[in-house]
Amino acid sequence: MFVWITMEDLIVIGGGPAGLTAGLYAARSRLKTLLIERLSPGGQVLTTDWVENYPGFPDGLSGFELVERMKTHAEKFGLEILSQEVIGLELSGQEKAVVTDKGSISTRAIILACGAAPHKLGIEGEELLTGKGVSYCATCDGPFYRDYEVALIGGGDTAVEEAIYLTRFASKIHLIHRRNELRAIKLLQDRAMDEEKIEFHWDTIPTKIVGETGVEGVDLKNVKTEKTSYLPVHGVFVFIGYVPNNELVKGLLELDEIGFVLTNDNMETNVPGVFAAGDLRSKLLRQISTAVGEGATAAFAAERYLESSR
Repeated sequence: MFVWITMEDLIVIGGGPAGLTAGLYAARSRLKTLLIERLSPGGQVLTTDWVENYPGFPDGLSGFELVERMKTHAEKFGLEILSQEVIGLELSGQEKAVVTDKGSISTRAIILACGAAPHKLGIEGEELLTGKGVSYCATCDGPFYRDYEVALIGGGDTAVEEAIYLTRFASKIHLIHRRNELRAIKLLQDRAMDEEKIEFHWDTIPTKIVGETGVEGVDLKNVKTEKTSYLPVHGVFVFIGYVPNNELVKGLLELDEIGFVLTNDNMETNVPGVFAAGDLRSKLLRQISTAVGEGATAAFAAERYLESSR
């Protein structure tokens, strides 16, 4: 049944660290706040087996446990979490509407925390071994591969930066790139070339990630010679870009050239009363800690907006 629900002060769309933090801050400020998440709260954190770089947890904790703590904390202050899928937005005017698969909810302000998803390789073994040796974040998971050989897929700035970062831990990084030269800036290329631990596999693509309960190796193919080979490694890091979850806001908000939402330092979009936080934003670093900070900022900015528009 399709119904209309009473007006909220603030609706947060997305239940990852940015959304949960925004919900926590807003609820604690006694705003009538609703967080909508179509799946279980957590976002990409739920795909992270172990989080070691979140401040305050020197021994680390599982991604699941961190999300549960965030969720419990937010609910303690009265945050209501609704499990529905948002299928549309109406952002014109002071009163806005969030349309879900169950109805339409009126609100005075919206925080978008829909996140982003890593570009996937789309090859056999990737989904099976995600979180079990296949990673999309060297900063998160690099320390688990101390003294092991790993493969890294990509050739842009992020890929090369992460390859250099992984030299702190891995015994060797096999950088696999489908072209015969890197796309990263020259400075990063020079640094990578000088690293003895980085071995380059040019004109090469992965065709299968091998393993059942963990990564054992990667099947490779040279795109010029068609020659195939097998590379034994303990981990595979994929850095071929991120895809913003921007389906709801295309044509409604200003986006950068890739599709991420543009905001100012206060997380304000180009539409008054609409804010964005976390991985959906156009920004430099996508980490749990940055998402949390942006969620707090967005909630505070939304509160100020609501006060000024009464």
